[in-house]
Amino acid sequence: MSTRPRLLPLLGTPRHSGRDAMTCLYRCGNACDHPVPNESDNPYFQEVAEAGFSRRGVLRTGAAGALVLGFGGAAAGALAAPAAAAPAAPAAPEAAAAGAAATKKAGPITFKAIPPNKLDTLIVPNGYDHAVVMRWGDPVLPGAPGLDVTRQTARRQSQQFGYNADFVGVIPLSRNRALLVVNHEYTNEELMFPGFTTLDAMTVEQVKVAMAAHGMSVVEIERAGRTGRWRAADGGNLPYNRRITALETKFRFTGPAAGSPLLQTAADPQGRTPIGTLNNCAGGVTPWGTVLSGEENFNQYFVGGDAVADDVKPKLARYGISTTARYPSGSRKWERAQERFDLAEHPNEANRFGWIVEIDPLDPQSRPRKHTALGRFKHEGANVIVARNGKVVAYMGDDERFDYLYKFVSDKKFLKGDSGVARRHNLTLLESGTLYVAKINGDGTGQWIKLAHGNKSYVPGMTAVEVLTFTRLAGDKVGATKMDRPEDVEPSKVTGKVYVALTNNTNRGVGTNPGVDPANPRVNNKHGHVLELVESRGDNTADTFAWSLPIICGDPADPSTYFAGYDKTQVSPISCPDNVAFDGAGNLWISTDGNALGANDGLFATPIEGPERGHLRQFLTVPTGAETCGPFITADDRSVFVAVQHPGELSGASLDKPASTWPDGDFAKPGVVVAWRLDGGPIGS
Repeated sequence: MSTRPRLLPLLGTPRHSGRDAMTCLYRCGNACDHPVPNESDNPYFQEVAEAGFSRRGVLRTGAAGALVLGFGGAAAGALAAPAAAAPAAPAAPEAAAAGAAATKKAGPITFKAIPPNKLDTLIVPNGYDHAVVMRWGDPVLPGAPGLDVTRQTARRQSQQFGYNADFVGVIPLSRNRALLVVNHEYTNEELMFPGFTTLDAMTVEQVKVAMAAHGMSVVEIERAGRTGRWRAADGGNLPYNRRITALETKFRFTGPAAGSPLLQTAADPQGRTPIGTLNNCAGGVTPWGTVLSGEENFNQYFVGGDAVADDVKPKLARYGISTTARYPSGSRKWERAQERFDLAEHPNEANRFGWIVEIDPLDPQSRPRKHTALGRFKHEGANVIVARNGKVVAYMGDDERFDYLYKFVSDKKFLKGDSGVARRHNLTLLESGTLYVAKINGDGTGQWIKLAHGNKSYVPGMTAVEVLTFTRLAGDKVGATKMDRPEDVEPSKVTGKVYVALTNNTNRGVGTNPGVDPANPRVNNKHGHVLELVESRGDNTADTFAWSLPIICGDPADPSTYFAGYDKTQVSPISCPDNVAFDGAGNLWISTDGNALGANDGLFATPIEGPERGHLRQFLTVPTGAETCGPFITADDRSVFVAVQHPGELSGASLDKPASTWPDGDFAKPGVVVAWRLDGGPIGS
């Protein structure tokens, strides 16, 4: 193969957002082309309004034709203070939420926004620099070979950095050493193997390579001098380095569903030891130094759904698994390498995916766990905050059109300190607690509806094990609010407020699909928005909350967009928010996936408190065809890490004829990048 293949002048074929058809195929199995899995009749706003729901705002039609509601007056009695009056101008104004915790003044953002572009490189503002930390195929384990795409095997890939990192976390070891922990969401075999033709034509060894390229990587990194730059640590003694794969890594189930008949298989009759993790999307770093990772679009890896028992088929279908075809279009062919992915032979294997995974990077011999108490759905991720009473609260989104927002409250309380006793205790915090789903009201309030606690179910007609294993069905039964793809959900450690990235939903209000509602206010929502939650009395364990929409994405010149009331002539265009993070001053950072405005995806930052609230600026852009994942900002605010996922993933591209040559000038390799200020100052401000 030539070392400098021709760069194709491809623009790709945009789909329901700005994603190319190739990404839709490999990342989620063309989910948007399939019927919406949520067929429940949960009410949406028009039905609520017709039922006489109390509202003080004005119902009108925005520029995009969506019904939108301005809220003012008092919030529900459970809230600590009334909601502020909404500004009149925006098409979907925010309802200022009450009951916030005491806030720390956000630091100013001083970088000059970079313009949207389509360049095949990574761009950062003047005064900043960036470098690749790890890329696909880089050695992880001692003695691992470097990437050679002409000689790749599953054994080699199991020792190398995997493909398409999404979540990025950094666990400090010392001032200048840390562990980079990432997951590897999915593979694109067309961009991995020379001479690739079709998935059907792949060898079994190539299938195993793809399985080994899924999972997670733990890599020790070191700071370059006194700068904000980080690089893979040098030297042969790297005891923390680790690969976790979909091919062979053993996990352990915890919580009420562990060992239940729904998780038992012929290979694991006890139902406690699943093999591998797959399609891991976002995640979070816990206060006790572990990493959480969410299993998302697991449905596309299974075949044989047509052969399962009739009473099981509706459950599979609710999770997007075909029950009408033996070999559904777009399936990954993994059953050719391991029979367990054929549901005709192993009908419970699909139930062993769709969980929140916890790994302990500081103990490389520890077995990763899948926590059943947090429910099973297409987890984008989970992010944790310690509530005022010491209990741990995890917020989660189900990344599907018209699916739900969840939270989990632990039974036990977090123990401070670095003692072995405290750490062993904290490692059990996610094994027992209460799981909730969100119902959002039209008056700026909402409720967390209990689903299960331990062996007790709060959902009529379902046991606790059924609620936790088929959590989507439980949400259907209790009338949860259908959202526009809730992806990353993260609480601010500065204010306690919770931010939800709602990426897009081009099915909203189209045909027979549900129409708009106050929290999802646009028909054919191709640009997405950000939801802000404030738990009642500032208590993250509360069962009620207030909510607002501080950012409604798109071109600022579009009247339907909104940026917390800030002057829209001063903000950057943004489309399809995906992951969120916070710097030490509490500023919100947003990465995007599938920019429907026609430019490359990027990373953005905005204050969320004070007079600059809503002043959104673009910090970086990623190369052609790529998505911006992560981000992660170090505790000293001197470095920001992002994953550059699926560069060059455009229709017609291949490894031999790439649409991107980032980062090495030959063919596209997904990787993790760090950016820093040249003067050593804090990122952003």
